[in-house]
Amino acid sequence: MGNELVKEQLVSTVELLKKTSDDIRFFLNEESIHSILGNMEEAKQEDVELILDQLRRLLVYFDEGRESGQLLLTSEKFRKNAAEKTLFWVFHQCVEEFFQPHYDVWYEDSRAAYTGKNAIRFRSEVSDNLKNLIRSIEGPLQEIREDLDYYETDFRTKMKQQESRR
Repeated sequence: MGNELVKEQLVSTVELLKKTSDDIRFFLNEESIHSILGNMEEAKQEDVELILDQLRRLLVYFDEGRESGQLLLTSEKFRKNAAEKTLFWVFHQCVEEFFQPHYDVWYEDSRAAYTGKNAIRFRSEVSDNLKNLIRSIEGPLQEIREDLDYYETDFRTKMKQQESRR
């Protein structure tokens, strides 16, 4: 892939990461466990705490990916290899962490792609505010996932080629 295409992809990814991290940050700054639990009847506090922990974890990854991409975009000379590695990292640490969370608080319903509905399903009942947050960031992350799938495949191919040369 040419430098300009990689650069455009990095710009788009950084913008989408900024939007999603801003949404998560706003939610975490505005909501509390008590306000979330107050809107729900069957929720368990431990479940909500794990969901908030997962959101904090995602926020760190999103900020890291955004800052790394921004640094590459503002450097004097664009480094294509570093940008590709950053995009690969974003794919695994941000996108895959969202769709397959570490704390296993939600999961991706693979059948949702056929129905046109949101793919994320919570393992326990959650408030509407939390559902709305996840819906608002699912779309941009799905877009990043589709765009960066190439880098995941391309990076693995390059790694195999380097190993076979040894």
